[in-house]
Amino acid sequence: MNRDWIATARTLSEALPYLQRYSGAIVVIKFGGNAMGDDAAMADFARDIVLMRQVGVNPVVVHGGGPMINDLLGKLGIESKFVRGKRVTDKPTVEVVEMVLSGLVNKRIVQAINDQGGRAVGLSGKDDDLLVCEADDPDLGFVGKPVEMNVQVLRDLFDAGIIPVVAPVATGVNDNETFNVNGDTAAGAIAGALQADRLLLLTDVAGVKDESGQVLTQLSPEQVKELTKSGVISGGMIPKTETALKAIEDGVRAVVILDGRLPNASLLELFTEHGAGSIIRSTAPSIRPRRP
Repeated sequence: MNRDWIATARTLSEALPYLQRYSGAIVVIKFGGNAMGDDAAMADFARDIVLMRQVGVNPVVVHGGGPMINDLLGKLGIESKFVRGKRVTDKPTVEVVEMVLSGLVNKRIVQAINDQGGRAVGLSGKDDDLLVCEADDPDLGFVGKPVEMNVQVLRDLFDAGIIPVVAPVATGVNDNETFNVNGDTAAGAIAGALQADRLLLLTDVAGVKDESGQVLTQLSPEQVKELTKSGVISGGMIPKTETALKAIEDGVRAVVILDGRLPNASLLELFTEHGAGSIIRSTAPSIRPRRP
């Protein structure tokens, strides 16, 4: 008998406890980075999401789209302004953000999932007031932080067997406002409101690293705070770990920061013994040990 077939059967058998563990669970996946611009990587990601749904997981995909936004701003001749290193999102910019995220990027992901045999529906934070925001920093214009959540529309889609794909564009607390929301922030807020079992933050790095550059596979909130204070966690990892801590505070059981470029990264995290990336949680491990 073909050894590859035997290995495949063994892998499926070993995955059974984890398939049972996550049946009915809510998993929010933040999708972004280089994988979004590669058709093959997009198809692989979509296949993983469809498989999750097929085995009883309720996935929610929240996406970014920064490179696509930058590209269209450049084509339209809209110059970006920056305050303290952060882009100012003025009225013309937020209109482009909404076009790109809610239109181009969102529907591309929806189509990829549907092409793999899933049932996906795209929406933004504006739909049914899923995300209601206020200005995060007045100097940055229409950059929002969620202050109200209405996740019932997501639960309704779960019940219908549909995979929600959410663009991080939100309505404002005042009339006729549109806000751009950081994708990680939006994913964390949605995961917290859903009391999700897992929040997976797919990035272009392997996870949270220690002083020597080794990936830390398990972290508590207290360890994250200490590593940030000491400067080991720095740069672009800070907002991701801040999102993780806020999500855990809001009731998410665990947050995993992992490399979305790794083939089948989400499946490796959920359905294998050792998982993938860095898991942050305040509770004791469940059925799975992590690689030391």
